[in-house]
Amino acid sequence: MNGNDLTQPLWGGIEGGGTKFNCMVAASPDRIIAETRIPTTTPIQTLQQVTAFFQPYLTQGLAGVGFACFGPLDLNLQSPTFGFLTATPKPGWTHTDLLTPLHTALGLPVTLDTDVNGAALGEHLWGAAQQVDSFIYLTIGTGIGGGLILNGKRIHGLTHPEMGHIRIPHDHRQDPFPGSCPFHQDCFEGLASGPAIEKRWGQPAETLPPQHPAWALEAEYIALALVNYITTLSPQKIILGGGVMNAKWLYPLVRTRVQELLNEYIEHPAITANIDSFIVPPALGARAGVLGAVGLAMQNKDN
Repeated sequence: MNGNDLTQPLWGGIEGGGTKFNCMVAASPDRIIAETRIPTTTPIQTLQQVTAFFQPYLTQGLAGVGFACFGPLDLNLQSPTFGFLTATPKPGWTHTDLLTPLHTALGLPVTLDTDVNGAALGEHLWGAAQQVDSFIYLTIGTGIGGGLILNGKRIHGLTHPEMGHIRIPHDHRQDPFPGSCPFHQDCFEGLASGPAIEKRWGQPAETLPPQHPAWALEAEYIALALVNYITTLSPQKIILGGGVMNAKWLYPLVRTRVQELLNEYIEHPAITANIDSFIVPPALGARAGVLGAVGLAMQNKDN
């Protein structure tokens, strides 16, 4: 779509990932003005390309930018390193100042949150979680992360949720793979992320056929994690996104195993009778993160 009604503000969205940055200018999810995909290289090069994408829209009504980025992030407004990446496993990006280059180049408000909190917000505003106010968005791909919306609010605390780094049972006889997380080895991310699948089986997840034993093991690890989240956070819905979940046959495997592991302890029809509507894919598909970033910018207009 080209052009824009200048009486209607435009909002920028950045979904920052380990392999690519997805950028969007939109008035709403139904009025997307422009989109681009930028490879994640060095911080300087990547952020320069991001700002160059948005600069033409500064004279066309661009009012603010939301930035949903991989982490971990410093989101403490009182911290001297607010807006920085912290100890990220992404080479070359540790302690990167994400906000200053954008503020300097664009002169606009920039609202920062994690990539998964951004995707969760997008699904809450326009996707699969519009009818609930407490839910989890989990991405399973290059890494594993979770965004938590509680009573309609994105959750931060000491830092922000790191759902990919919980410890789950690891039967070394069944799965001798030691794990791939550089910090914890066999945490959830270390056992079930896309890179973990590739290192364990010697080929990328997307090349493995549905009958491959990788998928039963993957479903086991995802289900173990979900049971932890269900029993501690009591979400009304769980949305599973990310590249690994492009294997659609994973959903029924995960749902069945969650029911088996819970063993009827959670007596709620969402689990016992309607689990197909409880554990679901993102309704916004691959645009959940970047549309959620647009939502971050929109929400910031009233703050």
